[in-house]
Amino acid sequence: MKKREMIQKAVYACVILILLFVIGYSGLQILESTVLYPEQQTEPTTVSKTVLWDGIPYYPRQDITIIMILGIDENGPVRDSGSYNNTGEADMVTLVICDETNEQIRLLTLNRDTMMEIPVLGIGGRPAGTITGQLALAHTYGSGLEDSCENTRTAVSNFLNGIQIDYYISMNMDAIPILNDAVGGVRVTVTDDFSAIDPEIPMGEHVLAGNQAMTFVRSRKDLGDQLNVSRMKRQEAFLKAFLPALNEKNSDSFAMSVYEQVSPYLVTDCSANLISSMLRRYGGYTLADMVSPAGENVRGEQYYEFYPDEKQLEALIMELFYAPK
Repeated sequence: MKKREMIQKAVYACVILILLFVIGYSGLQILESTVLYPEQQTEPTTVSKTVLWDGIPYYPRQDITIIMILGIDENGPVRDSGSYNNTGEADMVTLVICDETNEQIRLLTLNRDTMMEIPVLGIGGRPAGTITGQLALAHTYGSGLEDSCENTRTAVSNFLNGIQIDYYISMNMDAIPILNDAVGGVRVTVTDDFSAIDPEIPMGEHVLAGNQAMTFVRSRKDLGDQLNVSRMKRQEAFLKAFLPALNEKNSDSFAMSVYEQVSPYLVTDCSANLISSMLRRYGGYTLADMVSPAGENVRGEQYYEFYPDEKQLEALIMELFYAPK
């Protein structure tokens, strides 16, 4: 394959991956706080070679590639905070699981309010123990660039019993309107009353334009039950409507144009060659429905908290990441 063609395919693959997660950005504006509870530092867990599940031995699957997708609640292009802290919360965390045996892509979306143990960075960016807090805050430790993504990867890996996350892609929220408008707007059925947020988003069928797309997938204050679970349902609806619109624009020139517009908002450890390789390998896979851990939403003193059902979470981990011997 010619070099130019490989670059074009890599760019288009990157756009596809971006579009899989971009709908998940969610800027929580209610009962938020960064007040957390310091705990003793722990080392990242490691998946054992074999685990017992209902008396049956299982081993970590070797036929899957896992890509962590982050949606960061920050305006403007990505930038170095110049410190070991930043204000960009990971308001959307999704794992794209590429299943080579079943030729299927599965999406595991984690609630940004999930309470878990996350590593923190101290002076000079050195590890400084762990805290218990919302998953979204893991990204705020670090410069907002690669170190913040790595910190989030560690938190998610430990939460999922040490599964290995192969790659990550992170993008700031300002890219949402760009991607929405690139496909001519996304047609959705609005079932919530957005009148207090944007009266230009009426209930019923509506084609989102510009910042309306970000409002639709991001808002939860003054909207319905204000829970992140409800917002995640809107995000899934957006994705299902977005992908057909994307397919109609499938061309190298379209991909190049969109990528040039959104690249200032990206942080990733995936090279162009790697993305091109993943496209060739996974491009024909079917896309399964999104899955998320079940659990309980609790309105805490300072912010919403989500506590997963431990038994259901364990079963989900075994289903997605392990196979019986």
